[in-house]
Amino acid sequence: MHSTSPETPGLATAGARSPAVGTNNGNIFTGDTTLQAPPALPLPPDVSAPDGLHNLPRPVGHRFVGRMSEMAILEQALRPRNERAATHVVTQAMSGLGGVGKSTLALYFARTHLSDYTAVWWIDAETPETITSSLAQLTTRVNAGTDTSSMPSAILAEWALTWLDTHPGWLLVFDNATHPDHLAPYLARLTSGDHLITSRLTYGWHDLAATALHLDVLTPPAAIHLLHQLAAPGPSSEAAAAQELADELGYLPLALEQAGAYIRRTRNTYSGYLYRLRTHTARMLNTPGNGDPHSITIARTWRVTLDTIAERDPLAVHLLRVMAWLAPHDIPRDLLNGIADEPDADTDALALLNDFSMITLTEGTADIHRLVQALARTPDPKDPHRSDSAISQAQSTAATLIQDALPNNPETNTAGWPRWRALLPHIDAYLTHTQPDTDTAETDGILYSASRFLRGQGQLSQATQYARRSVITSARLNGEDHPSTLTSRNNLASAYESAGDLGRAIPLYEQTLTDSIRVLGEDHPSTLASRNNLAYVYESAGDLGRAIPLYEQTLTDSIRVLGEDHPSTLASRNNLA
Repeated sequence: MHSTSPETPGLATAGARSPAVGTNNGNIFTGDTTLQAPPALPLPPDVSAPDGLHNLPRPVGHRFVGRMSEMAILEQALRPRNERAATHVVTQAMSGLGGVGKSTLALYFARTHLSDYTAVWWIDAETPETITSSLAQLTTRVNAGTDTSSMPSAILAEWALTWLDTHPGWLLVFDNATHPDHLAPYLARLTSGDHLITSRLTYGWHDLAATALHLDVLTPPAAIHLLHQLAAPGPSSEAAAAQELADELGYLPLALEQAGAYIRRTRNTYSGYLYRLRTHTARMLNTPGNGDPHSITIARTWRVTLDTIAERDPLAVHLLRVMAWLAPHDIPRDLLNGIADEPDADTDALALLNDFSMITLTEGTADIHRLVQALARTPDPKDPHRSDSAISQAQSTAATLIQDALPNNPETNTAGWPRWRALLPHIDAYLTHTQPDTDTAETDGILYSASRFLRGQGQLSQATQYARRSVITSARLNGEDHPSTLTSRNNLASAYESAGDLGRAIPLYEQTLTDSIRVLGEDHPSTLASRNNLAYVYESAGDLGRAIPLYEQTLTDSIRVLGEDHPSTLASRNNLA
C-alpha cells in the first residue's frame, strides 16, 4: 500500500506503517524500529565565528630564522584587509623543493597574523579528499555543540564553504597542494578572504590569479644559525665542521633540522654526523632526527614526489639519476639531449622535474640540489627509484653523455675550449663520485682527453691526477701492453714533463718507448712519437748527448715511414734543427 502525506505534498511512504518525514532532528518511531535521523545544522549565516578560530599545527620547536625577506613579501601581499578593498581577494602561492621550508613559512605567517583574520584554517591540500575532510572539520569546529559524526564529509564541507562565504576576513592555508585543478573550484567560489598555497609545483598558479613566490635554500649564515639552535653550538673546534655540514646539506631547512635534532638526541658532534652522512648516506637521510619512525625525513619527502613524477614520465626519474653524477650547477641542457629515444622527450622530462621543484631550469642550463643528487646516487632496496641496477645504468649513461660531448683535439682546437670549460665541473664531479676500480672504457676516454686539455691550459696538478688514473684504468681494462695503455702512459709522462718533474717523466718515457718497440714495432707511428718525446725530454734535461741521436733516428724513420711532408716528419725536422 502506498499513500501520500496530505500535510507535506510530495512526500511518499511505502508500507502500512511507514512514516513520511520532511525535517526531523530526533527519533523516528515506526512501531517496529527506532531510527536516529541525522541532526540538522543551523544556517551558516546564523553561526558566528568563535574568537581566535584556527586549527594551525603546533609551531616549530626552534626560533624562526632566515626567511625575513620572504616574510616581508607575504606581509606585503596579504596585508590586513582593512587596508584594501573589501572585495579584493589575494591568492598567494609558495613553491619550492620538498624540505625547503614552505609549510614552516606559511605557519609562521599564519601564527604571526592570527589576530588579523576572523578565522585561520589549515587545509591539507594533497588530494581533493583531504581538502574535503579539512573543510568538514571546520564545520565540526564551528558547530561544536552538534554531533556531526554521522553526516557525510561532502555535506559538512559544503556547509563550511557557505559559512566562509558569509563570514569574510578569513585566511585559508592550502598546504602541500599537488595540482592547481584541485584548488580551482574553491578559489573561484571563496572570494571573501585570502588564500595562501604551498606546493612543490612551480606551474599553473598564474591561471588561478595567484601570485607566485619561489623559495630557495637558506643563506649559509642562516643555515649555520639553525644548526646551532637545534644541536647547540658545540665547542669552537667544531665551528668549521658545522659550516662544512651545512654546506654538505645544501642549506636545506628540513635536512638541517633532521641533522640538528639527531646530533642533539644522540649527543653527537657536527663532524661525527658529517662522517656518517658521507659514509652511510641512505641511512642518515632516512633517519628521523627525533627518533620517531613516523617523522618526516628528506628521503621520505622526496620519495613521495618521485612516485608522482614516475607515474607521469619514468624518463624524468632516470634523468634525475643521471644528473646526480654531474655538478649541481650549470648542467648544459644539450649535454642531456642523447638520453631519450624520442625527439624532445628529454625536454618534457626536464620540464616535469622543474614543475615539481626537483631541478631549476633556465634556457640553457639546469641546476639540481646536491642533496637530491646524493640521494639519487645512493642505492636503497626499499626505494624502487634507487635500485642498484637503476643507479648503475644512470652512472653509465652519464659517462657516455660526457664522452660524446667532448670536443676533439683538446690541446689545439681553440674553438672547443669554451665547451671544455663548461664541461670540466661535470667531469670533475663525475670522477669524484665514482671509484677508480669501477672505471669503464668511457671513463678512461674522459680521463685521457681531460688530462690533455688541462695540461694545455696549465692546470698541471689535475692533469697529472687524471692521466695517472687513466693509465691505471687502461691497464686494468686492456692490459699493460695494449696500445691504449701505452698511449696513456705516454700522456702521463708528458704531464710529468710539463710539471717539471723530469725524474718521473724520463723513466716513464723510456719504458714506454721500449714497450712500443716490442709490442708495435720500430716503425709504428706511436713508436716514432714515443722516440721523439724521449728525445725532447732529454733535451729539456740538458742531455744533448742522448737527445740528438734520438732526434736524428726519429727524423730518418719518419721520412721513410711517413714521407717527407707528413706533419710528424716536419715536427721531427724542426726538433732536430
